Amino acid sequence: MSHPGEITRRQLLRRIGLTAFVAGPGVGLLSACATGGGTAAPASSAPAPASSAGTDPKNPFGVDPKKPLEVVIFTGGFKDDYAKLVHEAMYTKSFAGVSIKHTGTQNVGTMLRPRFLAGDAPDVVNNSGPEAMDVAALAAEGHVADLGPLWDAPALDDPGKKVRDTVTPAAIEEGKLNGKDMTLNYVVSHRGLWYNSKLLEKEGWTLPQTLDEFKALGDKAKAKGIHLFAYPGQKGPYYMLWNMLYQAAKIGGNQAIIDIDNLVDNAWKSEAFKASVTAWHEIFTKYSDKSYLGLDHTQTQIKHLQDKFIFYPTGSWLEGEMAKDKPDTFEYALAPFPTVTANDTMPYGAIQVGTGEVFFATAKGKNPQGALEYLRIMLSKEGAKGFVEQTKSLTIVNGSAEGVDLPPGLASANKVQTAAGQSLITSARFEGWYKELFDYAWAQQNILMGGRMTVDEFLDKVQKKADDIKADSSIAKQTRNA
Repeated sequence: MSHPGEITRRQLLRRIGLTAFVAGPGVGLLSACATGGGTAAPASSAPAPASSAGTDPKNPFGVDPKKPLEVVIFTGGFKDDYAKLVHEAMYTKSFAGVSIKHTGTQNVGTMLRPRFLAGDAPDVVNNSGPEAMDVAALAAEGHVADLGPLWDAPALDDPGKKVRDTVTPAAIEEGKLNGKDMTLNYVVSHRGLWYNSKLLEKEGWTLPQTLDEFKALGDKAKAKGIHLFAYPGQKGPYYMLWNMLYQAAKIGGNQAIIDIDNLVDNAWKSEAFKASVTAWHEIFTKYSDKSYLGLDHTQTQIKHLQDKFIFYPTGSWLEGEMAKDKPDTFEYALAPFPTVTANDTMPYGAIQVGTGEVFFATAKGKNPQGALEYLRIMLSKEGAKGFVEQTKSLTIVNGSAEGVDLPPGLASANKVQTAAGQSLITSARFEGWYKELFDYAWAQQNILMGGRMTVDEFLDKVQKKADDIKADSSIAKQTRNA
């Protein structure tokens, strides 16, 4: 990889979130802060692909069985027991006596940004949560390993198959940056409106399918002191941004999201996205409460379990995350987004099914071969089934839920997906491609929902940010066709 100029390098590091370490004009960020006062190695010095290390199907990357491995896991909805009890246990079984340093954190970025800067990266990173790092910027600096060798390696369960042949193809496609395989999106998630089916049954309320029916239910719920809808304005505010993006796709088709991803001029001002934002702004203003803007996801989800509100926009990890707090009076179920206009492109039953929970192997870690092997273990049937059992969430590995008793919410999501057929809402890729834009959009969305700007002002501001990203030559641009 050729290096950009110093200004571009500084801009890249700004997007990784390391501007606090700027030493002064003209001083390179990495050289100013690298350990020992030396100059950090350039991106081109990253290790060669680990696939060249060996040809043994049981150890395709040539892992040194005595070399320690370091794993950092985001302790969000999935916690980190699956890593400690399943994947790391499998790794130590394969390489007896090996040492694994495990760290669980909800603050991935705060913990790891200084370490990447200092040239002290861990080997495997679960890059998720509100402090997820900008993988595109990290990759541009040579910190992210190419996962092509992983996908082409023999599967742990069946050496006659490549790893890529054992997973849903969407996972591989959604993990690409500049055409290269850079991230492992491990979990299949169903994103939509989660609710308590027992509450609707108790009250005799039917699931609303149109915006008018949705608001009518809001009026009924308000009479009983129940809000129709809420989202967490602190940790997890991007749930609402997903909500508006997916609703826009139902209104105008997946092209509405594809255009936003591709930085098409005025994509954020499309009729579909404006209609979505307008609808959800009205719903939040009339049928929610601004107090939720001051809460994090856990606090909001506890209120959901107490039936303080009906619908919550998030993914299917929710059920496992709240399993220990859920009362017997609450049973999770998934509802599609309501139809907003008479001419919506997608039918009411359309649902968003995507891949998420991002992992990557670091290119400059101390054990790059071990990092790829760890990911290969995650993608085995044993490793994937262990994850499903621990988290009650589905993985991208085919057959990973076989023999696992699925909870009601996941069963509901599966039923909704079956009913949707081919009417599936695409994932928004700009979240990983242009994290600066994603973070800006949800921050402005909170201001909008708090009543401090209009819908048009919100659209103008986010479109201006998208225009700035498009005009910034230091940012590698990504494109998609579908």
